[in-house]
Amino acid sequence: MRGTSESRTLFTSDLSTSEFLLVKEAGFDPVGLVVGSSIYHVGYQQSAWSKNQEMTVLTQAMYHARELAMDRMEEEAHQLGADGVVGVRLEVNHKEWGNHIAEFVAIGTAVVHRGDKNRFKNKRGRPFTSDLSGQDFYILLRSGYRPLGLVMGNCVYHVAVQSFGSFIRNFSQNAELTQYTQAMYDSRELAMERMQKEAEELGAKGIVGANIHERTHAWGAHVIEFFAIGTAVEETSGDHVIEAPTLVLPLIS
Repeated sequence: MRGTSESRTLFTSDLSTSEFLLVKEAGFDPVGLVVGSSIYHVGYQQSAWSKNQEMTVLTQAMYHARELAMDRMEEEAHQLGADGVVGVRLEVNHKEWGNHIAEFVAIGTAVVHRGDKNRFKNKRGRPFTSDLSGQDFYILLRSGYRPLGLVMGNCVYHVAVQSFGSFIRNFSQNAELTQYTQAMYDSRELAMERMQKEAEELGAKGIVGANIHERTHAWGAHVIEFFAIGTAVEETSGDHVIEAPTLVLPLIS
């Protein structure tokens, strides 16, 4: 698929037609669909049913498995001579081999810039990664920014079980469950802080498209993973060209 510097063979891509054309308009050519995978056994950790606490063993396992998948996807892009990967998706698929076994998959479209080959690589000399759509990627570049890398942070947290006495006292009245509130707040904050730390290590100006996903996976109702992910960016120009929004009216027949 890599071909030669003069001519490349066919490419594969999961970009839509609109995304493909906008990525081309931004000066990039897709070179191949790249995939990284890791089938991982997530260990067991005991927790006190009445206590809010981070499940550090599970947190580390979920992060490390995603990191392996990301690194392998990035290596495929590097072997293709790509400058970056756009439209990255991170998926977790639980298998029938056991509740604690899951496949972590990273997939995206590797792209190469038609001009400066080294301009868009990150400070480690590796292809950038981004979960932005082709449209958002085009607008970001046009506005004087560039992606540095996909950054993530996670936290697996045990939310304490409400005692029977508290359940009876609150059964017939409106009342904030402060223990639950604090647990959810703390775990989200930890995931966000870890994502922000990764962006700082890349020398980013900020993070765009940040999102927090919440899943229980196979651990039960009181153990939840909060997964924060976004694209770290930096400025490439002080003169930001921001296109005026246009009105779009959908026609429904």
